[in-house]
Amino acid sequence: MTYMNVELSEQVRFSKTVSETDVYLFAGITGDFSGNHVDEEFMRTSRYGRRIAHGALIIGFMSTTSTMLIERALARGIDSTPVSLGYDRIRILAPVFLGDTVTVTYTIAEIDEERLRTRAKIEVTNQHGELVTVGEHILKWVPRVEPAASTGPVV
Repeated sequence: MTYMNVELSEQVRFSKTVSETDVYLFAGITGDFSGNHVDEEFMRTSRYGRRIAHGALIIGFMSTTSTMLIERALARGIDSTPVSLGYDRIRILAPVFLGDTVTVTYTIAEIDEERLRTRAKIEVTNQHGELVTVGEHILKWVPRVEPAASTGPVV
């Protein structure tokens, strides 16, 4: 059985220009309307001089890369359902401004075949090549089971 069909050092990348729409939609979904993200005048007087994207939005882009890796493994054929066990050691090193293009690089750093887990190193850079966010991601490759036989309609 093939539960994990990934290799050490395997990578996926995702790039996205962070727009005002991204920030406002994320604010609406999460309820985080901090002036840091939605108030240009407030941020003009800050050290940053302009609005910055939510750190959690950038973490959402990290999730995109894990999905890309899972889709690749599924296409190769696996007998598991990969699920996220979480993100560790996330550090926001520099702001992401509206209009910045970020590139998320997701690299398999460890494969634990006994526990059916992988650990990935994640790096997010901006269009200037500056590292803005880092973290680690743990995937659990849960073995599939045969569906239970149906005994008739559920009432």
